[in-house]
Amino acid sequence: MTSTWPKRLHIRPLTTADARDIADWRYGGDWSIYDSRPEDGLLQAADGYWAVTGAEDGSLVGFCCLGFDARVPGLVKAEGVEDLGVGMRPRFTGSGHGPAFAAAVVAFARAHSGKPRLRAVVQSWNTRSLRLFQSLGFVEDGVHVCVEGGREVEYTVLVCG
Repeated sequence: MTSTWPKRLHIRPLTTADARDIADWRYGGDWSIYDSRPEDGLLQAADGYWAVTGAEDGSLVGFCCLGFDARVPGLVKAEGVEDLGVGMRPRFTGSGHGPAFAAAVVAFARAHSGKPRLRAVVQSWNTRSLRLFQSLGFVEDGVHVCVEGGREVEYTVLVCG
């Protein structure tokens, strides 16, 4: 596992070993809401997940999920739209790697899904992630509120394409 950001990114199917690694990621502070929890089902749902790795050494720098696995509770499937979720290894967040990471994931999602539009949901308080998706051409398309972990969570819905 590398501690430096790779020069090139590669996306491949997520393995059980990757899922176990991700399950141990801890973000800290307000960002701890993105920590994996057993009820997230990452280990059971690995089919819908993809590993984002360094192309040179295969080190895991993040993951993405598409379709059903990317939808938060209560968000319904939309015709012609591929849902997209992302997560970056905690030590790389807030260090300027988001644009390269998200651009690679968005390109992969477009090529893999073949759908004309992408949709992502971001917790509304997370201005850093909202700005990142907007910089990639996503625009706000509403708000989605659901209950997670016993509390109400507000998401901003973003679409592109």
